[in-house]
Amino acid sequence: MKPIAWKAIPPLLLGIIIALLPAPPGLAQNAWYFLAIFATVIFALILEPIPAAAVGFAGVFAVAVLGLAGPKAADSIRWALSGFSNTTVWLIFGAFMFAMGYEKTGLGKRIALHLVRILGKKTLGLGYAITFADLILAPFTPSNTARSAGTIFPIIQNLPGLYGSAPGETARKIGSYIMWTALAATCVTSSMFITSLAPNPLAVELVDKTVGIRFSWTEWFIGFLPVGITLLLILPYLIYKIYPPEVLESPEIPSWASQELVKMGKPTRREMVMAILAILALTLWIFGTSIMDAATVAGLIITLMLLTGIVSWDDVLGNKPAWNVLVWFATLVAMADGLNKVGFVAWFTRTASDHLTGMSPLLVMVILVAIYFFVHYMFASLTAHTTAVLVVVLAAGAAVPGIPVKTFALLLCYSQGIMGIITPYATGPSPAYYGSGYISRKDFWTLGLIFGVIFFVALLGIGVPYLTAIGY
Repeated sequence: MKPIAWKAIPPLLLGIIIALLPAPPGLAQNAWYFLAIFATVIFALILEPIPAAAVGFAGVFAVAVLGLAGPKAADSIRWALSGFSNTTVWLIFGAFMFAMGYEKTGLGKRIALHLVRILGKKTLGLGYAITFADLILAPFTPSNTARSAGTIFPIIQNLPGLYGSAPGETARKIGSYIMWTALAATCVTSSMFITSLAPNPLAVELVDKTVGIRFSWTEWFIGFLPVGITLLLILPYLIYKIYPPEVLESPEIPSWASQELVKMGKPTRREMVMAILAILALTLWIFGTSIMDAATVAGLIITLMLLTGIVSWDDVLGNKPAWNVLVWFATLVAMADGLNKVGFVAWFTRTASDHLTGMSPLLVMVILVAIYFFVHYMFASLTAHTTAVLVVVLAAGAAVPGIPVKTFALLLCYSQGIMGIITPYATGPSPAYYGSGYISRKDFWTLGLIFGVIFFVALLGIGVPYLTAIGY
């Protein structure tokens, strides 16, 4: 039997065992069967007996064939294809196209060489440069996919090659460190501002409607400041120790980068055009949210890249990583949405809340925030998670006598950005960094758990005493 077949057995066995067990009280049978398939898909994504995109594709159509997502055949196929209409999916695809434009014009290499020339003597310096670049963009970019996958990723993917690091055997030289630092940083900055993550304003509205408390931009920022600043200051160093690069410093690299820039000469017309398009995209992402969606901006820029000859249609068709990530993430979005559609998420949060009666308010708050945070393993969209779970968990906690409702609500809201670190599909930029090939499947899941716990502990350990002290 081939190794691929052996890897397929544990996920299938898990799904069969769950399906054969009786559905818990209060949960519909079709929701239980859906959970069985969802668990199979998640386990298969970890073991990867077949490519991740194929796992998601198989899971979606298994649900459709069994009719678990709708009573009619038309409902099933509409649900199965729903992920392909998700704007974040196409924004991620756009990020890959932007990266290709940076690479083909040489602009990405030029920017990377300048970064290396200034900060490339030590790898840790690059880590801090990437972190603070994201922080500068965060307050003005309500889509972390646009900010990180669309702006940071296309530039930094040019850095590893300058140090002889490529996906595969040499990934750990420096590429793995750079990619994980960029993802971890954008997860923290996503929690730092109301305007740095699309679901944050939605959360503000839901909190207002559920418990009658409304946060201003300043209140939100001040409330997360100690947690955010602490994490951003230690994050590049922490990753440097937990997931160390092999290239720690290269004193000769900055000098070499300067020589390479001289060889490249002055920026070409194609580089200038790509730079103008990149600035246009960033400007529209920051200031044009009332005019067009971030994914629409990506589509516009790709169109202009085609019209100006930055890339050709054959280039677009031949970009296998982009199409692979598109299929993979679209199917996972549909699967995660299905958990909510069949009623599993509402049942799970309601059941968990029922078991908290009689506990101290502080313990209830910690448990509910933990549930809200780690239930994100079941979601491929932060917006979907916010919509489906926030009101249920918030209402359950607010009903407990003595619980500090404002602090509790803020902790739930702050969870939304940092929970994006836990899986390769947890937030918009994740598929871009996972798809880069620099972070292995095993490393991504392991690091996701480690940093998920670190972020969660920091949120409670720093956030709760601070919010209590300032009267939130």
